[in-house]
Amino acid sequence: MTPAAQTAAESAALVLEDGTTYRGRAYGATGTTFGEIVFSTGMTGYQETLTDPSYHRQIVVMTAPHIGNTGVNDEDPESGQIWVSGYVVRDPARRVSSWRAQHSLGEELAEQGIVGISDVDTRALTRRLREQGVMRAGIFSGEDLVRDGYPRSVEELVAQVQASPQMAGADLAREVSTKESYTVEPQGEWLENNPGKAPVATVVAVDLGIKTMTPVRLAERGVRVVVVPQASTVADIEGVFAALPDDAPRGVFFSNGPGDPGAAGHEVELLREVLDRRIPFFGICFGNQLLGRALGYGTYKLDYGHRGINQPVLDRTTAKVEVTAHNHGFAVDAPLDEQGSTAPHDGGRYGRVVVSHVGLNDQVVEGLTCLDLPAFSVQYHPEAAAGPHDAAYLFDRFVGLLTNPAAWPPALKSPQSAAQINTASQINTEENH
Repeated sequence: MTPAAQTAAESAALVLEDGTTYRGRAYGATGTTFGEIVFSTGMTGYQETLTDPSYHRQIVVMTAPHIGNTGVNDEDPESGQIWVSGYVVRDPARRVSSWRAQHSLGEELAEQGIVGISDVDTRALTRRLREQGVMRAGIFSGEDLVRDGYPRSVEELVAQVQASPQMAGADLAREVSTKESYTVEPQGEWLENNPGKAPVATVVAVDLGIKTMTPVRLAERGVRVVVVPQASTVADIEGVFAALPDDAPRGVFFSNGPGDPGAAGHEVELLREVLDRRIPFFGICFGNQLLGRALGYGTYKLDYGHRGINQPVLDRTTAKVEVTAHNHGFAVDAPLDEQGSTAPHDGGRYGRVVVSHVGLNDQVVEGLTCLDLPAFSVQYHPEAAAGPHDAAYLFDRFVGLLTNPAAWPPALKSPQSAAQINTASQINTEENH
């Protein structure tokens, strides 16, 4: 291969739907890929990010400049494959520097056919996405940048990007969910300290794009977790519970996942059947949005979303601020006032609901707690993979709901009004700039 041909083979272009183009080098597989382009502010945990099913059909931009330093191993993935549709980095690691590494990141991307681009000014790109909002994009590299021996025009590439699917209206959970049910048994210190003891509860986890560590966090607390496909019905859930003694604690969990919650009609109706039966419920991320819709609240698309492991959230039931891991582009539209509101669905049949958690960067609803039903949810990821452990208590809260439902709901210890939360958020934002 001549030097000129080698250069062409290594070339790559990132094209946004508004025509903005960034030139760089091919990273991972070469070819063409499309997706909604989003940015993640995490400085660590890129392997967990890549394998998070919530990133299905998204091109992820890493704002940290150096990516790939610790390579890739077989222990940290959050699913069985890389789910991002494309990957954008500034400076990929030239060598792997971790004793745990089994491959380099570039090798893993290439092996799984993930088209990426490096040597991009990710700071400028992130600023553009913050100012203009997330949009569709495409990565083109190698021979896909050439037609009949000549470079393809930017106009031609933009047209391809604009013809690609949008995230709004996308029903994607079925594309990432498990096809068969499986069970995660109690494990860890709980099992060591309670040999032969029955699980403290049985939870049916509906897989909408579940991360591997999530059922493990429940299993570490003595819970048997039965993970079921997205297409499951309430009869399937009740079938899992049929063999349990009448007084055995049981619950339902809805996981994180990709797509527009407004398109998830099956999941919303399934959740309403769970609520109607007063089965204790816990949802995270996509599960939070679905609880909001089941209760009758709306959801809306954020301009550029929350993605990273450093997002401050106020838990109004403890008055504490947590640093949390996020990956969402949609949010629930519910009132922040301390008295909460009556859930709008079907004339208020689900009773009163309060916003239990609030994002301090932009006052986004980060959690819901039902006061007249045994149900709650949060918008972020408490399983700490990758991310801080500040929110691990939420699994304990769910176990408490399962084993002692009479103590529900938790009282607000931080009953700020919407105006007070806005003031706190402004102070937080000013201190971080």
